[in-house]
Amino acid sequence: MSDQTPSATLFLEKRSYRRRRLMDALRLLPIVGVLLWMLPVFWPSGGDHPADPTPVAMSSAVTYVFVVWILLILAAAVLWWFIGERDRADEGS
Repeated sequence: MSDQTPSATLFLEKRSYRRRRLMDALRLLPIVGVLLWMLPVFWPSGGDHPADPTPVAMSSAVTYVFVVWILLILAAAVLWWFIGERDRADEGS
């Protein structure tokens, strides 16, 4: 055992903890986006076999990709706004 005491406290303030979680969520958005964009790859494409399900139209897949894109932009903007609000609250106190 060392005789030195830890310089950092183990307890995190609520604001700091929430801000870090928001930053983590913001960092995870690209991964979530890639996973959501990969979903159309698994949609049925139809085939020669009669048991194959009805294929999904390409227009539906493209619409899905753009809707996901817009939702990711909105999610990033909302998270960024919350992080900015927390920073302003920290400066004010």
